[in-house]
Amino acid sequence: MSDNNTDILLDNAHIKRVETFKSGVFTFAIGLDLQNIQPLMDRVRDAQDRFSSVPTLPDIATRLEKEVLVSSIYGTNTIEGGTLSEDETAKLISGEEEVKEEKQRRVTNIRSAYEKAEEFAKIIYNANVPNAAVRLQEIMFTDLHQIITDGLSDDPNNIPGHYRDNKPGEITRVSNQEHGGEYVPPKCRDDIVMLIRAFLEWINSEEICRLSPLIRAPLVHYYFERIHPFWDGNGRVGRVLEALVLKSSGFKYAPFALSRYYLENIDEYFTVFNVARKSEEKKHPYPNTPFVEFFLKGLLMVINRLHDRINSFVALLLYETELMHLLNTKKINLRQYTIINNLIPAGIKHDMEEIRSKTWFKGLYLNRTERTQYRDIKKLADLKLIEIAPNKEIKLKITGL
Repeated sequence: MSDNNTDILLDNAHIKRVETFKSGVFTFAIGLDLQNIQPLMDRVRDAQDRFSSVPTLPDIATRLEKEVLVSSIYGTNTIEGGTLSEDETAKLISGEEEVKEEKQRRVTNIRSAYEKAEEFAKIIYNANVPNAAVRLQEIMFTDLHQIITDGLSDDPNNIPGHYRDNKPGEITRVSNQEHGGEYVPPKCRDDIVMLIRAFLEWINSEEICRLSPLIRAPLVHYYFERIHPFWDGNGRVGRVLEALVLKSSGFKYAPFALSRYYLENIDEYFTVFNVARKSEEKKHPYPNTPFVEFFLKGLLMVINRLHDRINSFVALLLYETELMHLLNTKKINLRQYTIINNLIPAGIKHDMEEIRSKTWFKGLYLNRTERTQYRDIKKLADLKLIEIAPNKEIKLKITGL
């Protein structure tokens, strides 16, 4: 992390109120008890520093990046009604499957939006902007929306890259009673344009840019969703914008990985928007605290998960290296090496009878006796590569897993 990314907090004086044409008064504010939220921010920073200090081999970095990409795209797509499984998402991203249906296009559109956000983040990060603060631009909103909703027919009113413009009597409703109530965002394009420009002026102001990205990122997410400028795709765009702020501030992997956390906690995710909004209506001094705390807790969880995942990749790499050494020194034979190599991708624990039913296993012992099978498996256990439980379950003995 850059030394410029120290946490700078402000008081709550920097508030921008906007009188719209038809949607009433809209307020942009920090809205946080910054002193009380600081300990949670410190925990996130500490976790990020520890995570960033772990040496990452190129092969491990590639594995982690691919895993995060699939998990994140699956998460953000599923939140908005996507129906593809995580495995189907992975096949599309890897190019194993072609885009033939709209449900597949949703996935590839999100991947393209991530790539666009990465471009924006690199430009900002390499510009040496004070405190790595992201100067958001309107083109970021419209470009990301254009990419995310291109070729989709979820909402017939939606035009990729263009703001919503409700006709008289046509009301957009967000959320539901189960998650804290319905919210009616700004109603017409003139109001949306006014609010987007006011939002950019506020979020790019010197005072707000001095905020820690750990505060600025969720505020970008929250207020973008409050404006809800497009007919469709607002959630996906908002989560990418949040990730963009974090990416341009030097965070790796975690920004996009947050989408999976939001999916896993989807009820609370939808609810905290309304809790914060209603707190503002009730004139609470710190209305945005519920949303920002939810974000920070998620980021902390995500960073710790990523740290654990890197450790598991390292443990697996050491295990694979030892396996190859044993083969090269003839302490195990090619059959034994092949058994372990086929088990690794399928997880840690395996049923012996299920293993024996596999075509690859049968091929290894074609014209060989069961006694040979027994000797091979026992030798792997003697070398502590596997552990055999009384119920015939086999567990790979990978240190740390």
